[in-house]
Amino acid sequence: MLRPVSLLPALVAAALVGLLLVPLSTPITPAGAAESAPKRTAEVAPLEVTIENLTPSALPRRGEVRVSGTVTNVDEQAWTTINLYSFVADAPMTTSAELADAAVTGSEEFVGERVTDPGPYETIDHLDPGETEAFSFSVPRRRIAAESPDGVGADAAGVYWFGVHALGQADEPRDDVADGRARTFLPLVPPTSRTVDTALVLPIRRSVQHETDGRVANLARWTRALGGNGQLRRMADFGAAAGDQPISWLVDPAVVDAAVRLTEGNPPRSIEATIEPEQPDDESGSPEPSEDATEPEPGEDTDESPSADEDAGTTDAQDAAVTEAATAATDWLGRMQTALSGNEILSLPYGDLDVAGAASHDPPTYDVARERSGTELAPWGLTTTPAIASPSGFLPTTALDLVDDETQVLVSDRVFGDRADHAPTVAHTDGRTMVVSSTGAASGGPGPGDTLAPLSVRQRIVSEAALRLLSPGRRPLVVVLPQGWAPETSSGFFDGLDTGWLRLTTVDAISQRPGREVDGERIVYPDSQRDAELDSVDFAAATGLSEAGATLQNLLTLNDRVGGAVQDEALTDVSYASRRFPLRSRASAARSRGWIEQHLTAVRVEAPKAVILSSGSGRFSATVSNALEEPVTVRLDALTDPALEVSVPDEDVEIGPGARTTILLNATSSAVGVRNVTLLLTDVEGAPIGSADSLPIRSNRVSNVIWLILGTGVALLFATIFVRLFRRIRAAARS
Repeated sequence: MLRPVSLLPALVAAALVGLLLVPLSTPITPAGAAESAPKRTAEVAPLEVTIENLTPSALPRRGEVRVSGTVTNVDEQAWTTINLYSFVADAPMTTSAELADAAVTGSEEFVGERVTDPGPYETIDHLDPGETEAFSFSVPRRRIAAESPDGVGADAAGVYWFGVHALGQADEPRDDVADGRARTFLPLVPPTSRTVDTALVLPIRRSVQHETDGRVANLARWTRALGGNGQLRRMADFGAAAGDQPISWLVDPAVVDAAVRLTEGNPPRSIEATIEPEQPDDESGSPEPSEDATEPEPGEDTDESPSADEDAGTTDAQDAAVTEAATAATDWLGRMQTALSGNEILSLPYGDLDVAGAASHDPPTYDVARERSGTELAPWGLTTTPAIASPSGFLPTTALDLVDDETQVLVSDRVFGDRADHAPTVAHTDGRTMVVSSTGAASGGPGPGDTLAPLSVRQRIVSEAALRLLSPGRRPLVVVLPQGWAPETSSGFFDGLDTGWLRLTTVDAISQRPGREVDGERIVYPDSQRDAELDSVDFAAATGLSEAGATLQNLLTLNDRVGGAVQDEALTDVSYASRRFPLRSRASAARSRGWIEQHLTAVRVEAPKAVILSSGSGRFSATVSNALEEPVTVRLDALTDPALEVSVPDEDVEIGPGARTTILLNATSSAVGVRNVTLLLTDVEGAPIGSADSLPIRSNRVSNVIWLILGTGVALLFATIFVRLFRRIRAAARS
């Protein structure tokens, strides 16, 4: 294998001489050799070393440190005589800032001397390309130098680099540069009776999307996530492994509800009866089907639909997918019940609402989402505590105005900007209490391996806790594990947290501790976060969908659940996850609203072609038909000209499935001429359902002026006749 050209000739010569003097099968490395230049970039390291177990999780006073893991040959050639050594730093890190810098240190940087007395601790004879071999060895505590920086030889408290070097040989001569390495943190805490309270928060939050008909979308992804090796299943298994040790769960109830829906076969949105029907009333409508009843209903198959034979293969595949998803969801729910029972459950606003966006554009949505989450987690009835927490850890101070005193507010120390290292764990701002989590503790360990491997995360948590224990005040530690974290194993994780000086507790217990008053103006909310918020258009789309669902429920006589189901779907469209694809969420809301409106308009009103009022008032009828397979209850409203009054029945009109009924209306006109009237169907709350029909009404009523003129003429006529008769009679009498 090619070596970097910067390799010093003297080192090459020394390595060649060593190879000539010692048999190739003999492990060789100069005593006390350090991890030093020349360097090989992490991308070309031929051997990939992982640390999977480290016991104990902190340097003991005596005994040994046992480490195990694997070595994988990622090169294109075979490697032989791979010697494994441990290494440790000679000085500790004593601040969280140092740990943060160390976590991003290049994997080729020198961080500690190899422990070569004795050495090597294990040798792998041969590794072909792509081959993996496990290793396990112990390092006596007395071999691990942990001296104070002043060199007096006393063990110095703090956090040390610790890891494994792999030195092998291939086509090129052996040198002192590690051909593979794995690194982690290992704290050293002097004997103490003090403890540092630590809350471990496990999030259950995931994007929940729906099909047009209300089914849970992305069925295959849910099956993978809930299945044996999926992210949600791994998290459930991980939390269950805590046993009696207290942990806190941060749960979006919509995720649990989606899993429950999958166990039920992922049914579509339903308009079927959910309450017991009352005895049919003769006035509820004619049993005769309307002309429209023969038309295909929304979602009904037509002649253009594929035949049964053509659908058979697709249906079988869909049924298999639904069954697989139901099985995975059932197993996951059972595992989650075990993991949640007895632990603190922090309930997010339903659908993982974008709280910051709601505070800016639609505050009432927060109240709806919070009320929907409730105080118990279905389907188990487990008690929950309301909480808000953004995935990024940032929250604007306006979000604090939405919550009450019972709600836990979780933020990260990044809200304190450059003062994150000195951020309080409990902060009081604008009359609200915030629990501040450690960003560093949740970010895992150093490379070159997986920085979020369970062991890396555990060692970072233990190290951060050790530094807090050693600092004045002993601030509690809160760690919100990353969203989407998928630990491959929980083996040794919680055992490693049982150090005697790290005490696991809950977020609620920590929030009760005295905190520090923080001016709201000191809370950092970056412009990037503000720009990422869902805007008013997104909340308007969700509100429109929710209102349409409420109208559909009010229309249906025997269904009292469809409105709640639609509201749940609407809330998931304004989640934090929707920030990534807001247009997709808007489109989903629009499609679902279209499905609802299609059902609403299946109930129609038909007015007569025209009405003529010969006497200024009269009666006419309108027909209301129901093309749905469920009974509906409607009201009729009329929009008219001020000169025309149309009286409609002030009562609900119930119409059976596939039936129609006639409604009588009274019209009164105060003027001659034609006036247009619009008949409008509404639900029982007065919200229009989308069906309307217009008709002209002509009034032939003679005006009062005409009657006055006619009356006056008649009076004059009779008066004239009377006068003439009187004159004739008087003239006759004289003659």
